[in-house]
Amino acid sequence: MESEERKNAYAEAGVDIEAGNRFVDMIRPIVKKTHTPGVMTDIGGFAGVYSLNVQNLKKPVLVSSTDGVGTKLKVAFMLDKHDTVGIDLVAMCVNDIVVQGATPLFFLDYISMGKLKMERAVDIVKGIAAGCEEARCSLIGGETAEMPGFYHGNEYDLAGFVVGLADNEELLDGAEIAVGHKIIGIGSSGLHSNGYSLVRKIFFDGLKMSVHDHVEDFGRTLGEELLEPTRIYARAISNLRRDFRIYGISHITGGGLIDNPPRILPSRCKAVIDRSAWTPHPIFHYIQRAGRIPDHDMMLTFNNGLGMLIVVSEEETDDILVRLKAMGETAYCVGTIEPRDAGEDPVRFMG
Repeated sequence: MESEERKNAYAEAGVDIEAGNRFVDMIRPIVKKTHTPGVMTDIGGFAGVYSLNVQNLKKPVLVSSTDGVGTKLKVAFMLDKHDTVGIDLVAMCVNDIVVQGATPLFFLDYISMGKLKMERAVDIVKGIAAGCEEARCSLIGGETAEMPGFYHGNEYDLAGFVVGLADNEELLDGAEIAVGHKIIGIGSSGLHSNGYSLVRKIFFDGLKMSVHDHVEDFGRTLGEELLEPTRIYARAISNLRRDFRIYGISHITGGGLIDNPPRILPSRCKAVIDRSAWTPHPIFHYIQRAGRIPDHDMMLTFNNGLGMLIVVSEEETDDILVRLKAMGETAYCVGTIEPRDAGEDPVRFMG
């Protein structure tokens, strides 16, 4: 009787424990589909357990990353569409470890809401599971928190955590990047999950547009364009590394094409990127015109149509481009590694 009174009191305060239990039961089959042989536990326990297979690795190391979706979630709230932001969550984490040379193993999520809306929460998890399946990693646990009074209306926040495995001797840190190497850009699916504070300011505050407005330049509504999920590159990168020598990879996220490439470049090298080598998605031209954004700010804020930059030898460039195309990726040779003088910027644009 006393426990029942406590349960009711907590529910009256805004936290429904029974709803949380029902939610776990609803998502169990969705999560189970992502599990690989390494998963040793079902969801609902205190922790996820994963068995490592390191027999073929000389010096196994774990590689981890955490991220969120940012204010792109505001667009999901506007559209009341929540089945794709989970893909973004996985992508932002997984893409950050594959550039280090890691294979994603498992993923954890954190979903925080003012009030647990069952259908919405299930849609979010469906997206996370879809992202995990694309990245070939297992969703082995997470946390769903009800926080009444903390969020406005039907808002929520997401965080993701991924752990991957690599051989220490095969980690990619860019140390062997050299003058004469080529830079291949792998196409993005659009904005991905960066720059949305500026994007929302331009479209909703400046242009007074609605997510339901059809935009001829995009061939669909503004909301559909802005919610396009972030591309996951795990399979493409893994495929390339089996047959080609990759010297470094840069994930183009916040900081764009200016701040991200230098994170892998030796101090003696600079990346010279030819802006005429690829055609960005219409969304980038639209944003720049509407917001009157200088070129430098565009390059600093957005991916501008390139989700990954990979540094390869000149001899293998054409074969890698053919392989990427065969895998369904859009790719371009966008630049070259050249000598860098003291005090010179690590990235230079031409074209």
